[in-house]
Amino acid sequence: MRSDEVKKGVQRTPHRSLLRATGLKNEDFGKPFIGVANSFIEIIPGHFFLNKVSEIIKEEIRANGCVPFEFNTIGIDDGIAMGHDGMLYSLPSREIIANSIESVMNAHKLDAMIAIPNCDKIVPGMIMGALRVDVPTIFVSGGPMSKGYTKNGTAIDLATAFEAVGKHEAGKISDEELYDIECNACPSGGSCSGMFTANSMNTLMEAMGIALPGNGTILAQTPEREQLYREAARRICTVAKDQQAIEKFKLKNILNENAIRNAFAVDMAMGGSTNTVLHMLAIANEANVDFKLKDINTISGNVAHIAKISPSLSTVHMEDINRAGGVNAVMKEINKRGSGVLIDNLTISGETLLEKIANAEIKDTTIIHTIDNPYSRVGGLAILYGNLAEQGAVIKTAGLTGDRVFTGSAVCFDGQAEAIAGIMMGKVKAGNVVVIRYEGPKGGPGMQEMLSPTSLIMGMGLGSSVALITDGRFSGATRGASIGHVSPEAAEGGMIGLVKDGDEIHIDVDQYVLSVNLSDEEIAARRANFKPLKKPLNSRWLSQYRALVTNASTGAVLKTDLD
Repeated sequence: MRSDEVKKGVQRTPHRSLLRATGLKNEDFGKPFIGVANSFIEIIPGHFFLNKVSEIIKEEIRANGCVPFEFNTIGIDDGIAMGHDGMLYSLPSREIIANSIESVMNAHKLDAMIAIPNCDKIVPGMIMGALRVDVPTIFVSGGPMSKGYTKNGTAIDLATAFEAVGKHEAGKISDEELYDIECNACPSGGSCSGMFTANSMNTLMEAMGIALPGNGTILAQTPEREQLYREAARRICTVAKDQQAIEKFKLKNILNENAIRNAFAVDMAMGGSTNTVLHMLAIANEANVDFKLKDINTISGNVAHIAKISPSLSTVHMEDINRAGGVNAVMKEINKRGSGVLIDNLTISGETLLEKIANAEIKDTTIIHTIDNPYSRVGGLAILYGNLAEQGAVIKTAGLTGDRVFTGSAVCFDGQAEAIAGIMMGKVKAGNVVVIRYEGPKGGPGMQEMLSPTSLIMGMGLGSSVALITDGRFSGATRGASIGHVSPEAAEGGMIGLVKDGDEIHIDVDQYVLSVNLSDEEIAARRANFKPLKKPLNSRWLSQYRALVTNASTGAVLKTDLD
């Protein structure tokens, strides 16, 4: 066992002495040591109950002949950090989480790991850290929250609350209606109930084979979810007690190129958050998989979009997907297309992916459509290119509310706060393209989510007549013609930094085009006089992050060598 390095032999007498201080007995030194990586934190709705989850998991680990050691990572709630400078810390927290996993697991030579993420950057951060350790690892998330309801019975969620602010500003709803939404949009613990970033990543873990069926859809704080926790704990112990299984189920043997491609296929089928692109590129990098941003459009062309979930369809939430057959049903259906949509691959359960989905079925075709009746013949995400995005930009086509071809005049803002103020002051009109720049990984720094400005636009009734482009990113709750991750970003001299008010911007989703209608001569003249804005910072961590981070086209990963 890997843990023998800290617990076997005469030279490890002091190590065993320290371990005995934690409660270990003689018989425990012959058992596998299992790291229980928890993301319990009281301020995040999807995490405040995870201390109770870890107790269940540790109980099951002990009952199955292994020794659990729980440790924690940090977590940031994107919803609470949204719309102010707290959001600068969200994406950088992914790197701290990954570093924490690597540090604890490798310093103490733990044999295997069960990770308990749920929301925002915690999921990809834990996956990235686990890949560096490369021991058998199973992920079991806290689970999604249930949908909320207004007093009149309308299903609502966090996206409703954000868009309600815009409706209130526009005088479309009263103070009482706004308060009703505030009190009922998030009715329970769990990751926010739509196909936002958390639930997108939690479903993709099923596609990658690193989580058990139901991980993305079984509601939090339910008996069914507890059963999933116990099943995951039993499974990691089964693997950890068998040396051949330890070698077979090392994380990189499961999370390989096939798993990455399967994840993107499911992402396309379910119209996941644009943030999945950012995180999956970073995960591919940690898995040593050569996956490029441009590959996504190829996958999208082979995958039918068969499940619309809030914010794309406000009436459908994760609990509905679970009831309709879950992620396994989605995977089995898209694989009927017969074009190698899914690649058979090992999963942590011991089955291959195709074995796992063999008996799945759609139980409600109004929720999960068949490939003969898709929302779209192509996937719910697209990568756009052009002189405005030479290295790519991302759009959630599943969330489009207007035309797939749009040409409009630019209204430019140097940052999210400036954009929010401008939108509320009425600077944005029908036919405009809102440009929000200096919000990329380096320019922000930290690549803020633009849920507040996009929700204001939707709430004000401009969602079908206004587009928005940014070198920042979006919440999974964003909908409308919202294009993010524009690379190169403004802070590194990207074209988005050269755009001026009134410039004509052209978007064609089906042709994968994002461009500004300027001559080469005009672009060259502007570039000759251009000096990127560098925001003042009062944070040592964000200063470090700005110096090391790459742009969104590579997943906003940190440089490991400055040469």
